[in-house]
Amino acid sequence: MGSKVLIVDDEREIADVVELYLKNENYQVVKCYNGRDALEAVEKEKPDLALLDVMLPDIDGFTILQKIREKYTFPVIMLTAKTEYMDKINGLTLGADDYIAKPFNPLELMARVKAQLRRSTKYNEGNRPQEDIIDFGGLFLNRNTHECIYNERELTLTPIEFDILWILCENRGQVISSEQLFEQVWKEKYYKNSNNTVMVHIRHLREKMSGPTGKSDFIKTVWGVGYRVEK
Repeated sequence: MGSKVLIVDDEREIADVVELYLKNENYQVVKCYNGRDALEAVEKEKPDLALLDVMLPDIDGFTILQKIREKYTFPVIMLTAKTEYMDKINGLTLGADDYIAKPFNPLELMARVKAQLRRSTKYNEGNRPQEDIIDFGGLFLNRNTHECIYNERELTLTPIEFDILWILCENRGQVISSEQLFEQVWKEKYYKNSNNTVMVHIRHLREKMSGPTGKSDFIKTVWGVGYRVEK
């Protein structure tokens, strides 16, 4: 069987349709219709990816996402009928890996699921070369184990956060534009609003890397150009 996907949506018809498409791609499926059951399923089923609705009858999706990110880094794609800009920003800031608004095309959703699982599972591949380790400036990254240690503190990064940090460090000393980051990390065409997505993830990454002072200048912004990590 393929990867295990957790669907959390109180609209049973939508959950059933998504389940059908996932099973056609040989994924294992776990369905929950409320937040309480979803949190139990996360602990019991250990999913490889979650499709998480924002509006649930008991616990909102953002709260569930926060709970998930306290312990797990598997990809989370937020599903919502809301299209407000701040909802998207909230989800990304709390650690969501992707965001799709209802009504959505199931084929587009399947493409995003596959992309997130490819990105996530590459960290579990064994026998990777030494080039998959970056160690400088108090930062240690290991793509084999998805390990990130900064100033002797272990950081829990989502796959997208890890990819962004890896690309910046791999090209340290150079300015990487938002467009370059987006197309390399998300594997999608860059549009004007894509810059907001990159900015939110950079901000979240800086927050995780900030020390006791609450400041982090590891990732520098070059205004109007992009981002840089010093050599």
